[in-house]
Formats: sequence, structure tokens, C-alpha cells
Amino acid sequence: MPMKELTAAIEAVLAGGEIVRRYHGGTFEISFKGEVDLVTEADKESEQKIVSILRKRIPGVAVLAEESGVSEGTAGRRFIVDPLDGTTNFAHGYPFFAVSIGFEQDGEIHAGVVYDPLREELFVAQKGEGAYLNGKKLRVSPAGGLRNSLLITGFPYDLREDLTGNLLLFTRFMGEARAIRRDGSAALDLCYVAAGRVDGFWEEKLGPWDTAAGSLVVMEAGGRVTDFSGRAFSCYGKDVLASNGVLHDEMLRVIKDSGRR
Repeated sequence: MPMKELTAAIEAVLAGGEIVRRYHGGTFEISFKGEVDLVTEADKESEQKIVSILRKRIPGVAVLAEESGVSEGTAGRRFIVDPLDGTTNFAHGYPFFAVSIGFEQDGEIHAGVVYDPLREELFVAQKGEGAYLNGKKLRVSPAGGLRNSLLITGFPYDLREDLTGNLLLFTRFMGEARAIRRDGSAALDLCYVAAGRVDGFWEEKLGPWDTAAGSLVVMEAGGRVTDFSGRAFSCYGKDVLASNGVLHDEMLRVIKDSGRR
């Protein structure tokens, strides 16, 4: 049976997704958090709606949201919210973005929901209960060997400050994988690993809202998620490596050999 927090997260992510979909393709206000780090009206309105639903359904729960930060609540239990993951894509009309909500209890993610409002794809995971896409059980790909793999990645907002360093792993993996994609939404990238659409994903310098939900979706679909050193993953870390499990050690080798740890 779905936990009440998962049910609340599903309701909230769908509501946030409806707001994002309504703004998509229209005119909206854009502001800057950094040189290339954007925030739009859609981010803000989606977050406000999501937080209001979560607090209504789970009174007193804490929330960590990308735009508004931390709101206090019951100790050891909180939702981690990204109201629009892929804001740069959204602002340019590139159709690859999502709304993401994870639920954390005592330091572990127990529920994760990621919603692609344009494709109407709802990825849902509950700890120990599997991962699903629109009600259909997910399973990672069986691909073995980097030469046979399709990988996906993203670049940090400070890319220009260290182009050589930030592109190092991309270059290394490009020399080993069949192909690499870069689509601009870590939450969806993780879900694509879970769905077997890609075989592995890595990225640096992410926030907890980027990975909290998607990492659980991967693990519940039979995949593996760690940091770049192979240690147990935490959404509060700064790097993530997710794979179908079969490729994981090979990907860790490439990272180790590159010296990018």
C-alpha cells in the first residue's frame, strides 16, 4: 500500500506539472540566480503550489525546496522539492524538464516521484516496493560493457570556470561508450536509467532536489547509485553515478583513472 507521503507527493507533483505545462510555450518572467542559472515564474508558482499541498496533506512536515530553501517541521521527516528541473531547457522551449519530489525519513529517501508534464510520464518509487512508470513496473537495461552503452550526463553551472576539468569525464567516457547524451534535467536522466532508456548517468555539483527522487527510482528499478568513489549515495553529496549495475564498476574505473574524484 502506498505510504501517505507518497500519495501526497504524487498529488503535488501533478499539480506542479500542470502549472509548468500551462506556462510552457508562453511568455513569462525570467530572473537570474547566477550567470547562467535561471529561475522563472513557473518555478516559483509550481513550488508554492507543491509546498501548500504537501503541508495540507502532511501537517507539520518539513520541506526543502530549491527556490525557497528549508522550512522547519517534524524532525527527521521532510520532502525535498524541485518545482522545475531543467529550467534552462524550459526557458528556451526545449521540451525536456520535470517536477521532482522526494520524501526523506531519518536520512533515507523512502519515496520519490518525478513527473514529465509534456509527455505525461509519472515515475514513482517507494523504498522496497519497486519503481513504476504510469503504473508499469520499471527495470534497468541489461547492457553489459561500456562499448555497448548509451550514457547520459550534465554539466555544472560553473562550467566556464574550469572547462578542461568539467569536460574531463565527458571526454573520457566518450572514448569508451557507444554514445553520450546531455539533456539538461538530472531528475529525468536518472529516471531514464531506471526505465532502461540509457544505461548509465554521471554528474557533478548537483543539489539534493536534483537527485533525491530519481536516485530512489533507479535503485528500486534494480540499478545502482553511488558517489564517484563508489560509496553509498547521499543526495547531499556533490556527485552521482547511476547505472544498470552491470556497468557500474567500469564507470567507476573511468572516473578513478581520470583523477576526477
